[in-house]
Amino acid sequence: MRNRNWILMSFLWLWCLSVQAQDKKPIQLSDLTNIVTVSSPEITPDGGKVIYVKHYMEADKSGEFDYKSQLMMMDLADPSNVKVLNNPTYEISNFSLSPDGKKLAFTKAWEGKAQIWILPLDGGEAQVLTSEKNGASSPIWSPDGTKILFSFSVPDWAIEGDPTWENPRPGRTYGDEPDYAAIKEGLAKETSKPNMDGSVDELRAWLAKNASKNDPRVIDRLNFLGERGLSTDISFRHLGVYDLKSGETEILTSGYQSYGGVAWAPDGSFVLANSVESDLHPDLNWELNSSIYKITLGDHQISKFLSSDDYTYRGVTFSPDGKSILISAQKTDDRSFNQSLLGVAKADGTGIKWLTEKVDRRLGGEQWAEDSKSIYFAGANQGGVTLYNATVSNGKVTPVITGPVGVSGYDIHGNEIVYSLVQVSNPNELYKSDLMGKNVSQLTHYNEKWLADRWVSLPEAHQFKQDGFTIDYWVMPPFGLEDGKKYPTLLEMHGGPTAMWGPGEASMWHEFQVLAGRGYGIVYANPRGSGGYGKDFQKGNYQDWGDGPAKDVLTALDKAGEEYKWIDEDQLVLTGGSYAGYLTAWIVGHDHRFKAALTQRGVYELTFFMGEGNAWRLVPNYFGYPWEDGAKEILEYNSPQTYVQDIQTPLMIFHGDNDLRTGVRQSELLYKSLKIMGKPVEYIRYPQEGHELSRSGAIHRRLDRIGRIVEFFERYVTHP
Repeated sequence: MRNRNWILMSFLWLWCLSVQAQDKKPIQLSDLTNIVTVSSPEITPDGGKVIYVKHYMEADKSGEFDYKSQLMMMDLADPSNVKVLNNPTYEISNFSLSPDGKKLAFTKAWEGKAQIWILPLDGGEAQVLTSEKNGASSPIWSPDGTKILFSFSVPDWAIEGDPTWENPRPGRTYGDEPDYAAIKEGLAKETSKPNMDGSVDELRAWLAKNASKNDPRVIDRLNFLGERGLSTDISFRHLGVYDLKSGETEILTSGYQSYGGVAWAPDGSFVLANSVESDLHPDLNWELNSSIYKITLGDHQISKFLSSDDYTYRGVTFSPDGKSILISAQKTDDRSFNQSLLGVAKADGTGIKWLTEKVDRRLGGEQWAEDSKSIYFAGANQGGVTLYNATVSNGKVTPVITGPVGVSGYDIHGNEIVYSLVQVSNPNELYKSDLMGKNVSQLTHYNEKWLADRWVSLPEAHQFKQDGFTIDYWVMPPFGLEDGKKYPTLLEMHGGPTAMWGPGEASMWHEFQVLAGRGYGIVYANPRGSGGYGKDFQKGNYQDWGDGPAKDVLTALDKAGEEYKWIDEDQLVLTGGSYAGYLTAWIVGHDHRFKAALTQRGVYELTFFMGEGNAWRLVPNYFGYPWEDGAKEILEYNSPQTYVQDIQTPLMIFHGDNDLRTGVRQSELLYKSLKIMGKPVEYIRYPQEGHELSRSGAIHRRLDRIGRIVEFFERYVTHP
């Protein structure tokens, strides 16, 4: 009877999909420009309105699309009453609502530098407040609304005095360095006047003048790679306070130490901020603990507030009643894999009680409830992003909004939560609920109009156990699925390797739907090493980037083929980006079942990766340094380039010209090797693009990328 019921349910499911497909058309490639997302909701102090950011794409007169963002203010009692707060032709960021709810502070460029602006919400034009030489950003209102704390960046050459670490330039001491500040500002001192034919001091000043123009780039730091270009200078983040009554600025911190994660004390007399104090060069600080410092206004005294050998502290937040603090931290015994910790303590930092040790997830977005009796926070969790509540008195943690959805931002006021939600049926909208996630109402409807006549492929979730791990995977049916017919199927893989995919993950919504709409079934999984499943699972690919994760994703594909008879196991294709670009190349070097494969912005030779990519610490974190005992052999074994001669599958390679996270030479090595051997390979290089092409690259290149994926696979598969 059970089998008969399953057969009947499967028939009804296929019939419903067929009927739905007949009435609607699939998601189109061009629909990328229709997607609207919402972020950063903040409820006004009176609870009557919510301010949020609307993100969308808009074409100019020439037809070229560009990204737009607008600040919106919605009446929660009447969600149709929405006011636009800014013109989308200029960009603003880091908005912060005043305690009385009447003004908005935000960051926007002014005369070439980011500065703090104020916008009155009852009407009137925005006005610039700060005029800091090094810019100003990240405004935070004082509790009484009379001051705004901000951060600013200072380059190392502009800081008075010498740092505590040795000069990183071999054979040089700080005493023989030219006056870089003077040279940068075009004010050469007599003792260091630039002269190529002069004394050694004058020659050094002349060379420094050339370097100040970045011609040449003088590199003396370890982390010299940015995302899309060199990052040869070091800057330190400092704190200032703007007084709205006097119009004066008070600088709170200085020197060779950065401060962040700032919180005001309830009485406004001091702020708390995290920082790392060290005699080491900042590029060598990654294994040092961050402490919380108390910085008093007026006398600018700085003292340690929270410090520990066992924990690194990210930030603190005072409770609404001022009696407690919420602490964000991480244990330090296994930095690369330890999950987040949230705890509460007395207002003086004593009596810490950790609340999330058993949650075992990477967490963020923590907030106090207004009654100071519980906290809220979010975390990636088994294919979604869950919003949790933890009761302070007993430590009980309760999922509030969970399941195959993703909470991408939220705010709390009184008995209400306003949150941004990702779902398969709708890429993003704003919702409202009570504090336990019940009595839900939808506030925005930006995507519903264009989705009304679109067919959406709905993933079905599955699990299996393998090597002590429980692996989640999902199967998405193709458009126009008919009983008795077989369809080409795509194995999609995520990067990271600590990323996580699932129905609550937003970045792949459009790509998955376009490919399903083109007649491809899709299988995707979270193999060992993925985030969202705890420390042990995340560490499951330690010194094993290839064999174990490949086994997991291929087993998911095998099991999907066993259960879904429409999967054509002779018409399989494969793709993935970043770490999954690595995994794509690894798989086709070991498994020849795929008709075609596409590897995107990957790494293929791990020792080389340590020298080229700015994500180079993945190498020592997972494998060790190449010069350590046994590490070279492990790196060679785990490098797809080692097996390049075994690749038979037709391969397309994507990379951005300016991708310095994984390094473009990785793709050149793989392509050139295959080309020399006469293997079927094609190489696509995207100009001006970094590692984030698929998520935030130029819109026309994002469209081109997905279009090329479709076109390449169509060369090698057949459809029923």
